[in-house]
Amino acid sequence: MARPPRQRPGAWVPLLLLLLAGPGTCAASPADDGAGPGGRGPRGRVRGDAGADEAVPRHDSSYGTFAGEFYDLRYLSEEGYPFPTAPPVDPFAKIKVDDCGKTKGCFRYGKPGCNAETCDYFLSYRMIGADVEFELSADTDGWVAVGFSSDKKMGGDDVMACVHDDNGRVRIQHFYNVGQWAKEIQRNPARDEEGVFENNRVTCRFKRPVNVPRDETIVDLHLSWYYLFAWGPAIQGSITRHDIDSPPTSERVVSIYKYEDIFMPSAAYQTFSSPFCLLLIVALTFYLLMGTP
Repeated sequence: MARPPRQRPGAWVPLLLLLLAGPGTCAASPADDGAGPGGRGPRGRVRGDAGADEAVPRHDSSYGTFAGEFYDLRYLSEEGYPFPTAPPVDPFAKIKVDDCGKTKGCFRYGKPGCNAETCDYFLSYRMIGADVEFELSADTDGWVAVGFSSDKKMGGDDVMACVHDDNGRVRIQHFYNVGQWAKEIQRNPARDEEGVFENNRVTCRFKRPVNVPRDETIVDLHLSWYYLFAWGPAIQGSITRHDIDSPPTSERVVSIYKYEDIFMPSAAYQTFSSPFCLLLIVALTFYLLMGTP
């Protein structure tokens, strides 16, 4: 019986070497091989280029080297910080009183010579395009407000209030006075709102349009109104009765087109500044100096 032909010992060696080399050498992936003219070959050379015989340097395929290069390229800025930092938040710009009577109108209530940080109550207004910008500040940890009224009494008034809530925020709210009670209105004309609570003061800034569609609770600011000034405590972000029994009001109707700087002395200074009190002090002084008959 004839024996099968004996296989040469070295015939399986190339196959064994191929298997030991691993699957990475068997075929290039489509991404490495490239499709069509100009595709990249398995060693990073561009097909059809004159310098195709020139090897292009390859990155180390290890995970550590790849991760390091990716981190360096994507996340390290020129200054060496690992991640871009967020831009700083602009702090609340302090209210400028030097502009009062010039580029904006102001009302001050409190000690003579007080400013937006020392008055019991402060309000400013100015025109910006089709809006009026208001700035309010008061010596309180609760709320500060301005009302627009057809008279000097509460009732039927459009009110804008800045309220300090339990989370430390200052929110701008819209109210409508029903008698002595303020009802919050969901339709709020305020925009570009900002506020802060610092040094036991509530301070805010907001805009509202000059002209609005006809609404009982929102007045047109192009008309002149009496301004009602009020402030007081808040409980869980809800306003309560104002601090003083008779809050100050503007002596006459206010036009947003006329910038004035008006000071109103608080009750503590009204006592000694009224003409009657001054006359009484002079009379008592004269009586004490001359003596009794």
